[in-house]
Amino acid sequence: MSAMTEPLLSVRDLSVAFHQGGNTSTAVDRVSFDIQSGEVMALVGESGSGKSVTAASILRLLPYPSASHPSGEILFSGKDMLKASEAELRAVRGDDITMIFQEPMTSLNPLHTIEGQITEILELHQGMVGDTARARVLELLNQVGIREPEKRLKAYPHELSGGQRQRVMIAMALANRPKLLIADEPTTALDVTVQAQILELLKKLQREYGMSILFITHDLGIVRRFADRVCVMTKGKIVESGPVETVFTAPQHAYTRHLLESEPRGEPPTIDPTRPVIMEGKDLRVWFPIKAGFLRRVVDHVKAVDGVDVTLRAGETVGIVGESGSGKTTLGLALARLISSRGRISFIGKDINAYSFKDMLPLRSRLQVVFQDPYGSLSPRMSVGEIIAEGLKVHQKNLSADERDRQVAWALEEVGLDPATRWRYPHEFSGGQRQRIAIARAMVLKPRFVMLDEPTSALDMTVQAQVVDLLRDLQQKHDLAYLFISHDLKVVKALANHVIVMRSGKVMEEGPSEQIFASPQNDYTKALMAAAFNIQAVRSEAVSQ
Repeated sequence: MSAMTEPLLSVRDLSVAFHQGGNTSTAVDRVSFDIQSGEVMALVGESGSGKSVTAASILRLLPYPSASHPSGEILFSGKDMLKASEAELRAVRGDDITMIFQEPMTSLNPLHTIEGQITEILELHQGMVGDTARARVLELLNQVGIREPEKRLKAYPHELSGGQRQRVMIAMALANRPKLLIADEPTTALDVTVQAQILELLKKLQREYGMSILFITHDLGIVRRFADRVCVMTKGKIVESGPVETVFTAPQHAYTRHLLESEPRGEPPTIDPTRPVIMEGKDLRVWFPIKAGFLRRVVDHVKAVDGVDVTLRAGETVGIVGESGSGKTTLGLALARLISSRGRISFIGKDINAYSFKDMLPLRSRLQVVFQDPYGSLSPRMSVGEIIAEGLKVHQKNLSADERDRQVAWALEEVGLDPATRWRYPHEFSGGQRQRIAIARAMVLKPRFVMLDEPTSALDMTVQAQVVDLLRDLQQKHDLAYLFISHDLKVVKALANHVIVMRSGKVMEEGPSEQIFASPQNDYTKALMAAAFNIQAVRSEAVSQ
């Protein structure tokens, strides 16, 4: 980091307010910080803390005029961005200041090729077209680690993996050699191995370009590995700031200490091998045909799940881990009989693999699923009470309205929510509360087996820990069998008795949780562990100090 008398970016006394229907809410309250040239500064906090709103204010990307700035200034190279004209802002956006967002699939245009999207930036800001632009696009794709970039020029975003899409976003952000890169949760949606690769790539490019980075995240483990300085935000205010080592080793504010301590803790209960088997799959295979030619003949198969065995006993959690595309979710859907599969599936002693949709209906109440994104899985048009009661209407038709309402209230209490909130709608709840509602919807039917598909990956660290504690309590109280699907190994370690590591549809390694985490045997498992705990171990180290 080079020393400068004047910072590259200086945010002074910044406030952001939103106006709707005669009401005004303050999202950012008199925030101040500086970023020096060549420095990586992290802005850390939970969802709703004001991090992304602060970052969006720098480039004036908020929905004006419903958003306003009651106070403050944002000085970039001495110019106040809040007073800049539209022409001045257009000259800075994508040129001197660029931005990478959390989910590249929503940031990239699905109708344009990768080459077209990067070329557009070069043409707008540098007037670069034709062979010159193509050569620069190839150079950028090489820099961000896209293999065989010539073959990717005509690809569309949906044809790339999550990590490849994020690399394309980084290439677009670096196209004009910016002075400041704003990275808004750029690794949250990625697998641990890809996350580690993207962080290393950003650090390498930051050194090569000499640029500054404003890194926004809720994960303090990543911050210690990546940033020079950190500002901790909550409820629109910066409550602590300073060099990363100082903040981690001697946090002054209670909220910073709370964040440092917020990771799933505890150990899964010891499983009794004599407990009854709830769910069992033998030699499970899910193959999707690849068709080609005029007659659309099957020429090959995508072997999403290829000869997998899994057994779950009452009170046991089996963790399924692996990168995106490994077959984790497909395996869970097959066990729950939500997709077709080959092999044998036994549920509470019944062979259900040949069951029709009608045959499965009486068993559905005992086979439940909790999905990754509660906002997407809860109907926005139904109240919470209606959402939770929906399963009761299907599976327990003899219940009266009052009895159903009592069951809904019981389910909400079970997951730690006030039953009085059952008249509200999903958008009126936080992400963690919505996930509790999704769990309540499953629990109200008193299931024996629950498939949990990445139920914590969309949540902040503190909320993750709360949901893990809740799931553990519910399991012990109701003797549930969990199939816990995740790429987040620290959550799996806190919950799972037994771990299955999957890659390309096959089992790479499996065994008791403590064995897999303490002494992995397979090279792929070792790579997963290294990627996960190199990033996450620093948080535990800080807490222990």
